[in-house]
Amino acid sequence: MAEYILSCCSTADLTKEHFEKRDVHYVCFHYSLDGVQYPDDLGETISFPEFYQKMVDGAETKTSQLNPEEYIEYFTPFLKEGKDILHLALSSGISGAHNSACIAADMLSEEYPDRKIYIVDSLAASSGFGLLMDKLADLRDEGMGIDELRDWAEANKLRMHHWFFTSDLTFFVKGGRVSKVSGFMGGLLNICPLLNVSFEGKLIPREKIRTKKKVIAATVDKMAELAENGLDYSGKCYISNSACDEDAKALAELIEERFPKLNGKVEIYSIGTVIGSHTGPGTVALFFWGKERDN
Repeated sequence: MAEYILSCCSTADLTKEHFEKRDVHYVCFHYSLDGVQYPDDLGETISFPEFYQKMVDGAETKTSQLNPEEYIEYFTPFLKEGKDILHLALSSGISGAHNSACIAADMLSEEYPDRKIYIVDSLAASSGFGLLMDKLADLRDEGMGIDELRDWAEANKLRMHHWFFTSDLTFFVKGGRVSKVSGFMGGLLNICPLLNVSFEGKLIPREKIRTKKKVIAATVDKMAELAENGLDYSGKCYISNSACDEDAKALAELIEERFPKLNGKVEIYSIGTVIGSHTGPGTVALFFWGKERDN
């Protein structure tokens, strides 16, 4: 069986140390601040606190997906080493990166016909994407081959749940995800929208909840409703946040109290610069394994 590498996008929003420890490779997206382009390199070039403070101070942010040529440049060294590739891309519901990776794989397959290059649409984002990659690393380490692992990812990726809320609608309004009127009224009424990622990998508003305390409780209730084995959930749980650590810690504490069989403590990460360019500060996201996402 040929050696293979497990790969994803930087938008899986884990740390460089985590990826290295799990032997998961990643390709960096890019973004710009006030017209200057930077790599989405997990906070190395610009720290997350600095990035979000720049947004608060009025910096203009833009993001751009990787093109096929960039994926070719990224994949080629692995193929030259005689390794196969299993790459999971950021959800096609929010990015065209999956299509770019597929184009690159098709082109490279002509040059390296003996190599396997599998591209999977994760239908996931942020540290939910990261939690999916962590599980794939477990299965790889247990001896699962690339074909079986690709099939497992396709069969199970919709069991990864994403629930998130924001206490600051400013950047949702700025990005056109919330109307100016709704944003104004939401701020006036202290509304914190609860959203999730759908079975199509798209961001969908689900509920409008008044006060941060109530939306945190509602997020935990969603996990109780949808998690594998309910309150007996024994998998891992990740949280990501954009410059609101205290809110993330409050959510983590409630989860650890309500789900005593968790596999370890809730792990908290930062929402990266690409996804954070659209959410702005004030967003907290929860990720766990559960029932398959549907309509």
